[in-house]
Amino acid sequence: MASHAPERTLKKGLSARQVSMISIAGIIGAGLFIGSSKAIATAGPAILLSYAMTGLLVLLVMRMLAEMAISNPDSGSFSTYASEAIGPWAGFTIGWLYWWFWVLIIPVEAIAGADILHAWLPMIPSWAYALLIMVVLAGTNLVSVSNFGAFEYWFALVKIIGIVGFIVVATLAVCGVFPLAPQVSGIGQIFSNGGFMPHGFGAVLGGVLITIFSFFGAEIVTIAADETENPQAKIRRATNLVVYRIALFYLCSIFFVVALVAWNDPRLVEVGSFQRALEVINVPGAKLMVDIVVFVAVTSCMNSGLYTASRMVYSLSSRGDGPAAVRYISRRGVPVVAVSISTLAGFVGCGINFLFPGQVFGFLLSTTGAIALLVYLVIAVSQLRMRRRADREGRQLELRMWLFPWLTWLVIGLIALVLGYMLFSESYRYETLMTAAVAGAMLITGLLRQRSGPALQAVKHH
Repeated sequence: MASHAPERTLKKGLSARQVSMISIAGIIGAGLFIGSSKAIATAGPAILLSYAMTGLLVLLVMRMLAEMAISNPDSGSFSTYASEAIGPWAGFTIGWLYWWFWVLIIPVEAIAGADILHAWLPMIPSWAYALLIMVVLAGTNLVSVSNFGAFEYWFALVKIIGIVGFIVVATLAVCGVFPLAPQVSGIGQIFSNGGFMPHGFGAVLGGVLITIFSFFGAEIVTIAADETENPQAKIRRATNLVVYRIALFYLCSIFFVVALVAWNDPRLVEVGSFQRALEVINVPGAKLMVDIVVFVAVTSCMNSGLYTASRMVYSLSSRGDGPAAVRYISRRGVPVVAVSISTLAGFVGCGINFLFPGQVFGFLLSTTGAIALLVYLVIAVSQLRMRRRADREGRQLELRMWLFPWLTWLVIGLIALVLGYMLFSESYRYETLMTAAVAGAMLITGLLRQRSGPALQAVKHH
């Protein structure tokens, strides 16, 4: 097995349209359909400012990541760039943290999808549905990368149709011409019930902490692009379209939610923002329609998580930061050991949750609380150092970060500020400390590995 591993590489099995849809799917997660209700209840209609601020931060981070990814497409993405720019210990730490995040999210999404199926067909237990979802998606990922791309293409399409359909119906309702709810019109709800910013600007900043995790996943396109022809063009296109996708899928849809639903409506958090908005305008079958879209969203997130976790652990092993056996690639160009390990971790997470509901798994999940911000921070620091190196060497980059280095430093400062706020906030301190503990353990391991031998210096260059 090992003798063939070095001869094989990841197959370029993703089409241009699949990569385009993967970049959209990474932006639209279940957090938009479910988590947005908590965000609205926290900040009121001013949550629009929270989403705009978070969207701007993600746009800047994606631009920095794209600058590095176009110069050197790699399945390890920011982990590889951190190894080159900061040191092998940084690539090791952030790569394993990212894998840890996704293998814990995989069972979360599987369980959420299983709960929806169990509500439809209660004669089958939830754990059986979770097992079925994981087996099906793991099987498709093991066969070929094109299967992952095909699943994600159709998952993304359903999510897009759902959001666009919601925006069309909501527009008619706000204009007072939706036949099922002619009494609903205008955007008065945005300024009612205490005004646009009922809890002040502090709540807007608190809303940023909730919304930032909804956007996590946009970086998946830089990982997937390594398995397509002409990855530089795909990354450039996906990055350029991020701003429009954030504006359409998040700002536009949330605008209509807060225009139609009072931010302090008790059913908002109970049933979710999209379902409650459709209920207000008397759309029949609102729960079923939203459940279908949410089921697709959580399944899509799990599919992406399995793919992303496997590629990250494969890249880590390729650089000497993981077990050598994980580098094995099948004849179809799939890192089957990496996929299997990530799937197994997901199965363990599901098992723990069903055996000890709300206990051990909740504790594990708390360790992921600040990982998204740490990833963004590492991307910014890596770009700062790699760009300076490129400028010193006189290399021309195909895509460059805007207003360098000022915007890069601004992003670093903002992320540090948010992490500091989380550490001192009672609501987020526990999760932040838990993330710091896991990150610290991985950092110490990475430093010890770096000292133990030169193998960690083997970073891929294309």
